[in-house]
Amino acid sequence: MQGLQRTLALLLAAVLAGCATPRASLPDAPAITSPAPQTAALVRRIDPQVMRGILAIDPDKVSDSDVRKLLAAGPTPRIVALHGGIYPVHLVMESFARFLMGMGYPADKLRHPGDGRLSHSPYERSEQIAGLLAWYYESEGLMPMLVGHSQGGIQLVKVLYALDGKDTAQLAVWNPLRDAAEPRTTIRDPFSGELRPVVGLKVPYASVVAAGGAALLLPNQWEMGGGRLQRIPDSVQSFTGYSIGVDLVAWDLPGAGARYRPLGTAQVRNVELPSDYSHVLVAVTAHLARDPVLRDWINAYEPGRANEPPQTQANTANLLWAADVWHDIKKQWALQAQRALREQYHASALPH
Repeated sequence: MQGLQRTLALLLAAVLAGCATPRASLPDAPAITSPAPQTAALVRRIDPQVMRGILAIDPDKVSDSDVRKLLAAGPTPRIVALHGGIYPVHLVMESFARFLMGMGYPADKLRHPGDGRLSHSPYERSEQIAGLLAWYYESEGLMPMLVGHSQGGIQLVKVLYALDGKDTAQLAVWNPLRDAAEPRTTIRDPFSGELRPVVGLKVPYASVVAAGGAALLLPNQWEMGGGRLQRIPDSVQSFTGYSIGVDLVAWDLPGAGARYRPLGTAQVRNVELPSDYSHVLVAVTAHLARDPVLRDWINAYEPGRANEPPQTQANTANLLWAADVWHDIKKQWALQAQRALREQYHASALPH
């Protein structure tokens, strides 16, 4: 933890000036032009008692037991993380992914199925990531959730604009196994069975932290300037924007008000984090899941409630952000799992 902090702290001044690092090309994989919907098959494999337990979960109050004994055994949406813009800032989002694993999120829903990476670069095209989300939805039966840090947060909002159709009329499906676009711009909806375009898909949950500021001066992010970053399109159902009270990199100061706002139907929430949080290190959270006292506090956390600080000598860096994000992820996970179960079975056919 301390070694990672020292390494990344040195990058604070230059965090937004980096350039893309090339990735080794992936070996060819068999073309997957129309993956068979997996939702129905997954539901059939779920133990009826687990199914009943998932349907009984209160999405606003998901316990550690609910996560580990029920949700992890049922339909689980993939989480796509986007890291900041200079090597090795990707390690910050890898720490966040390991936090999620420590809290009970299935590791295979955090890793890229092609090369195993835990986060995406902000230099990947937004159209590519949007096409990737469509591939996941079609082949896995659940729409992924998105979390972005720093310049990765800017790229996340660009992905939302791409899905909304404001920047392009068509988007190709992106196959992660081949790391290449497929010759189609439609998918077969895993619930309705009908063909539908990639443009128009809606992400259930997305959040960004420490996004904006100097990164908007970079050529690949110019289009997000002029307030566009803060205007959230309808391609996401629930969006949370986190800012740090004093963030000289993202150009945030205390009391700036509602930084993010909806263009239409999106539910948008703004959260201001303590001023002593670090722009670079805000997502370094793996240590929190390793401490049982902090893990219990995080699981009991509820947004908007007076959450008394935990009584512990453990390292509590970034605790508030981790707890708030984890609450929203658990909630959306439960809602998606419940929807998948209900869509596959009419109420009368659900196991009793």
